[in-house]
Amino acid sequence: MNQTLLSSPLQGFTDHKFRNAFNHFFGGIDTFYAPYIRLNGKLIIKNSYQRDILPENNTELTVIPQIMTNDADEFLFVTKYVQELGYKELNWNLGCPYPMVTKQGMGSGLISDFEKINSILHKVHNESDIIVSMKMRMGYDTPDEILDVLPILDTYPIKNIAIHARIGKQLYKGGTNLEAFQKCLDNSKHKMYYNGDITSVAAYKKLKKRFPSIDHWMIGRGLIADPFLPSMIKADTTEYPKNRFAVFNEFHDRIFQEYDAALSGPTPIKMKMLGFWEYFSQSFDNPQKTFKKIKKAGNVKNYAIAVDEIFKEARSY
Repeated sequence: MNQTLLSSPLQGFTDHKFRNAFNHFFGGIDTFYAPYIRLNGKLIIKNSYQRDILPENNTELTVIPQIMTNDADEFLFVTKYVQELGYKELNWNLGCPYPMVTKQGMGSGLISDFEKINSILHKVHNESDIIVSMKMRMGYDTPDEILDVLPILDTYPIKNIAIHARIGKQLYKGGTNLEAFQKCLDNSKHKMYYNGDITSVAAYKKLKKRFPSIDHWMIGRGLIADPFLPSMIKADTTEYPKNRFAVFNEFHDRIFQEYDAALSGPTPIKMKMLGFWEYFSQSFDNPQKTFKKIKKAGNVKNYAIAVDEIFKEARSY
């Protein structure tokens, strides 16, 4: 059985700059999901969302756009927009766990409202020919919430359902709930993708053994923390390439330069890279010490020195 690896969309991280650099330096990902498009009640698509999914910004990638909404008209508006760009599929985010989203009845905060989910899917399937796929958690408060939604989803030609095996209020804390994920498999006719805590080749193999029917695996935070992970899973190896940190260093430099050129002023680039290093630091011997070094770098010059020291030290292991 061929195993397909997918990049889970992470808002603020996996935009086209990151995706292209990742694909160039590491590979291993078959399909990238773009971070969600959110309209906030106005039928206007922000420039940053537009840039992210422009075909010319994704020439060497297979990309699926994603929408975050609880409104059928917004869904149809974004559908028309992505179809004009040549996309045939739109992924619907019912997974985002963050309170600023869930309190507005979106992301994983919408899962318990199965009647609204039904009415949105009904309108979208009646009024467009877009292929709909889903990205979900198992609920917001309890993992049983999804069990009320699955029979409804079974009545629509959903392409697939990617499930992050947690509930929304967990955010990313605590473990995944594999028993609850199995219940989803047992209670739906749709194709399921697995998402959640694929952080090493060993973790992937364990999950593959646990769920032999799954052949699509979505990697989110694990892919940023260890960019070699997808290609190592594909190659069925736990051995890193000898030039691991030289490649990582080049990748870092490319995304830094691209974000630095796109962002205005020293503070946004510092915050952007600090976000990445929260994950990158996991690839180094002492993650806390590594992240602290980056955090202490007060300006771009000191940041460059800190990065140089971190990679030099790593290459000398």
